[in-house]
Amino acid sequence: MSLALSLPTGSTPLVTRLLARWPQISERMLAAGLGATPPAADLPEGHFTAEVLPAIYACGRAVLQAIGEQREFTKAQVAGFVVPVAQRHAEDRIPLPLLIEAIHGSAQSVLQEAVALATTAEMHELTAIGGRLLDLLMHINVTVVETYTEVEQSIYNAEREARRALCAALLGGLPAEELAARADTALAERYTVLAIHIRHGEQPSTVATLISRRRIRILQRALDGLTGTTALATFDGSTGIALLPNVSESGRAEQRYEHLAAELAEQFGVAVFVAEYRSVARESVPEAAREATDLAELARLLGRPPGVYRLDDLLLEHQLTRPGPARERLVQRIAPILPSPHLIDALDAHLRHGSDRKTAAAQIHVHPNTFSYRLRRIAELTGIDPTEPHDSRLLAAALTIHRLCPAADADAAVPPGHGVD
Repeated sequence: MSLALSLPTGSTPLVTRLLARWPQISERMLAAGLGATPPAADLPEGHFTAEVLPAIYACGRAVLQAIGEQREFTKAQVAGFVVPVAQRHAEDRIPLPLLIEAIHGSAQSVLQEAVALATTAEMHELTAIGGRLLDLLMHINVTVVETYTEVEQSIYNAEREARRALCAALLGGLPAEELAARADTALAERYTVLAIHIRHGEQPSTVATLISRRRIRILQRALDGLTGTTALATFDGSTGIALLPNVSESGRAEQRYEHLAAELAEQFGVAVFVAEYRSVARESVPEAAREATDLAELARLLGRPPGVYRLDDLLLEHQLTRPGPARERLVQRIAPILPSPHLIDALDAHLRHGSDRKTAAAQIHVHPNTFSYRLRRIAELTGIDPTEPHDSRLLAAALTIHRLCPAADADAAVPPGHGVD
């Protein structure tokens, strides 16, 4: 069935005016559709812009041009615009009723725009255009339902489930040969282990679920593009591990992980931290995955710029945060100043700027004399002088542990008789 056209002569001006305003109308359609339908309406601003808005714009423009030229616009042509978007929504498991409701909200929006633009003399043309748009809406609905059905039948098939089980087995150090055969995936002797960690804000549970599903899909497609096959990955929308086989160790390989982190950050709209462990023997994957996860989390907690990190980038910080008596003993050395944020800020500024006290004082918005007083107070309370090179390194290590290992602070009691001010 095609979108038959029988517009009376003289309808072109109304269609032309709709086309001229189509970019703005498309944005309002998105806002009136997914942008107004809970829980999609609660998603971060711009969540659908990159994928949905271009499809609305391109499809609507093509349909209006066909109407103006009085030619057919077939269901197959509609599918060319609608199927890719519907597939992504189905893979993200956005409920079908929600999407149908959003589509009708968008359709109502465009009809309202047409009514607002039409003159009294154009009522007959408006009716004809409305009929064609209703035909379009029918084809969109049918295409979306068919696409959802196809995705539901294929996305969770046995092979995909087997790949998930295979990845879990490798990360758990379990036998994987049978699972690899079931997943039609060749086991590699060595893997590049990537830990992905993102910085994200709190979202309502339903919204967080929708966002996570979209991120899982985006990450999987990005990894598949890197490997040229279906990559093994565990990712819940916030953290996860990817296992990439037979990756070259050339400089270009380093760049592509930087590109991956940048691409994910752009698509997710949040900071993305990736920790890389190269050429890991299969039997060492579980340990490497744990260490990579710790490293990615460490970069995030340290406030480092998003991107790719390797162990050498955070060697000292990684070692300092390993459990043991030295870690607890170190944080105890600054226990007397932990209740005083102004002293912690002064210490941090001093460690950042060293002998440049004027700049350090400016960082925390105090007079240099006040800054010097706070450094003396730190020395009095802790017995460690931040102006001495050795003591300064000791305080820097203790401060790092304080920030990264809050549990260690609980064991660091203020010694009796050491008040703070």
